[in-house]
Amino acid sequence: MNRREFLAGAAGTSAVALTSTTATAQEDGEGSDPRQGSGTEDDPYVVNMYTESSEYYFDPVGLHIEPGDTVQWVNASGDHSATSYTTDNPSASVRRVPEGAASFNSGTLTEDGATYTHTFETEGTYDYYCIPHKTLGMVARLVVGEPGGPATEGSIPDSVGSGVVPDSETIVEEQALSYPFIPNTGAGSLPGLAVGALALFGLGNAYMLSEYDVLSGRYKNSDDTQTGLE
Repeated sequence: MNRREFLAGAAGTSAVALTSTTATAQEDGEGSDPRQGSGTEDDPYVVNMYTESSEYYFDPVGLHIEPGDTVQWVNASGDHSATSYTTDNPSASVRRVPEGAASFNSGTLTEDGATYTHTFETEGTYDYYCIPHKTLGMVARLVVGEPGGPATEGSIPDSVGSGVVPDSETIVEEQALSYPFIPNTGAGSLPGLAVGALALFGLGNAYMLSEYDVLSGRYKNSDDTQTGLE
């Protein structure tokens, strides 16, 4: 293998990685309505509540609905609640739902498959949590119509288990966001950028190693750059 062949192979591998990253980013923006349900009382939007190993989470972690829509929380595994950040609820010291909006609290559901439903009438942004796992990052956000209210000011008072709580505008745009939510930087998702950076790093290393090989004489007999050929 000569130096030109070596570099061509390395470039091809990096190009495949970069192309794969781009394709994944494009696919992320395609598809139909990601929400489960239609928001009616008979077919409410669904948010699942999970315990998986050391992770406790709502999925989707961000959901957009319209005034009058109904949401149903399903206890998929573990013991969980769906509880609004309102001072009349346990463990909530601040209000992070719109003024005039009704608070909600399912209480802790202990049976797999148990459900709780709530119909949202007041427009704005709602932050909520799980009573048993609030301090472990089980928090989420719901936007009814247009964003607004205390939840749009400052950050949610509890950290999320993984990722971050989506901002209201992103929730409205995407309709539903799965857990964990990793923000898009504008140039691609963070995992996608990491893959792209790794590909470029590999290509750079390949070039540096090939330069070293030329100087060491490894390609002395086969490298066309040593014979003056183009």
